[in-house]
Amino acid sequence: MASLIQALAVAEYLSFRHAATALGISQSSVSARIRALEEELGVQLFERNTRGVRLTAAGQHFIERVRAGIDHLDHAVKTANMIACGEKGTLCIGVHALLPGGFLDLLLERFSREYNNIRLHVVEGTARDTQVQVREGKLDIAFVAGTYELPDLHTRAIWRDRVMIALPATHSLAEGQDVVWSQLAAETFLVRCGGNGQQVQDLIAARSEGRWPMPAILRLNVGRVSLLSMIARGHGISVFAEENAVIAPPGVVFLPVRDELEPVALSAVWSPSNRSPALKNLLHLAVELNRDASRTDPTSRRPVLSNGHGAIRPNCTP
Repeated sequence: MASLIQALAVAEYLSFRHAATALGISQSSVSARIRALEEELGVQLFERNTRGVRLTAAGQHFIERVRAGIDHLDHAVKTANMIACGEKGTLCIGVHALLPGGFLDLLLERFSREYNNIRLHVVEGTARDTQVQVREGKLDIAFVAGTYELPDLHTRAIWRDRVMIALPATHSLAEGQDVVWSQLAAETFLVRCGGNGQQVQDLIAARSEGRWPMPAILRLNVGRVSLLSMIARGHGISVFAEENAVIAPPGVVFLPVRDELEPVALSAVWSPSNRSPALKNLLHLAVELNRDASRTDPTSRRPVLSNGHGAIRPNCTP
């Protein structure tokens, strides 16, 4: 490598003396190394005369290829360093939804801004589906509603939001400041088949168990926006996290549940065998964003700052 670098310097300056000065070594050392390189190759690279040095045709070809090789090597070193620091590569992320201005939307937007050489591949699916894909190595991480204890996966609640009931604006409860679960016992709940529909159904069942008959639940194979439109038309009510209010159409009212003491959690799920530095940086940024949000408005969100399986720190300083 030293011989190649010195050959490049001589080719650039067309002078052994100037090349030696630029490299901070003696002229005799440069001359001896270039001579040894030519003997090893069996090719004369430079023509020497009293007026200076010039490349031979073989030398010109050799130097061009060496310069390209050095550039490739330099790129390989820089790229490897960026990947090791989590600043280059791809992250595959599973979500149940991305809401404009929601926590996940802000997290991924900020991550893309700070790590713009990381390509994000986002897949939408249910909690069960995305967890399976994490296990299979198809996803680096999944963000799912609720909290989980999974023996083969790492999980951590990274964000909490208030539980809200979405009602038609014409509903008799819509004029109030909030609702309690007992007021909803006779209602028809609309629940999606996909997304976090199963978690919503489980929450409704848990709140009614042993207190009043299970409310009617209609499972619908529709998206979040369509579900809200059906609520606006008076077909039923549903349960949402507060951040969903930003996409509510006219005719839908979001009210907090007074006796729902626990906010709904958004959890990150990833494999303990996944050592991706980019994944570590994403998790660190999630905690940082949560902390920033709690400082801005500590009453509307309930941040989770505990680190569970150990402190989350960025792999390298971005």
